[in-house]
Amino acid sequence: MNDQARLLREQIERHRESSGQEVRHRKEAKSLAIISGKGGVGKSNFSLNFSIALQQKGNRVLLFDLDIGMANIDILMGTTHGYSIVHLFEEGRKLDQIIQRGPENLSYIAGGSGLTEIFKMDEQKRKYFLSQLEEASSHYDYIIFDMGAGITDETLQLLLSVEEIFLLTTCEPTSLTDAYSALKYINIHEDAIPFKLLLNKVPDFQVAAKTAERLQAVAKQFLKKDLPYLGSIPDDRYVLHAVMEQTPFVLKYPKCQASRAVSNIASLYLEDKKKSFTSTNQKPSFVAKLLRLFA
Repeated sequence: MNDQARLLREQIERHRESSGQEVRHRKEAKSLAIISGKGGVGKSNFSLNFSIALQQKGNRVLLFDLDIGMANIDILMGTTHGYSIVHLFEEGRKLDQIIQRGPENLSYIAGGSGLTEIFKMDEQKRKYFLSQLEEASSHYDYIIFDMGAGITDETLQLLLSVEEIFLLTTCEPTSLTDAYSALKYINIHEDAIPFKLLLNKVPDFQVAAKTAERLQAVAKQFLKKDLPYLGSIPDDRYVLHAVMEQTPFVLKYPKCQASRAVSNIASLYLEDKKKSFTSTNQKPSFVAKLLRLFA
């Protein structure tokens, strides 16, 4: 396994060197996955609007729609995708050929059956995907993966490779239970991945804060896991209006409560990144982690 990972890594490094790129100083986007324990909590809508909020604050974002079977990022934007990640393998297209542009010049890749294909592809396609992903990573500040509800063997491998995971839930007991189960399952396989907790569709901020405290206490007691609370998004009728109009609510209704909340969450997240910034040279990159898991 180690030999396979080493060979894959050496091939990518040779590709960098042959194109005149510095291996040691190459910039790579931060990788972030957004998950929920169950469907219906507004994960894709948050992923889209959060990505746009980051983009508005001067960051270059690439949003992957990996909610397989329920992919709807393009629907929320009122666009029709021409390509998905499947075209990368079936037609040999480059990643930049299937990346599309959304509002605020947001880069995104439409959903499809791609994730299963990625982890079941042969070695040649796997190398091609990794080299394409690494090349694209150098052009963005953040790569955000909008994951499907629940966790499969394929999605677990990707989740174990990202730098950070957002756990989105609501205040409903069933949603909280499923969110905790997802947290526990990932933590069993890798307890070092940082999580951040977000609550959506909350009736008010006090209820959200108390709910977050309960979930944080359970995670700390039973998993020995810190679960920082990043914020909440209110149950805002303008969100539904924006969905019906197929326009992201941070653009359609920028002054509504939900839009202000998402903007504040993006600001807090970026500020937290600045405070916690340390040298990442000693940490394996997202692509390097995927190399090991693929091997």
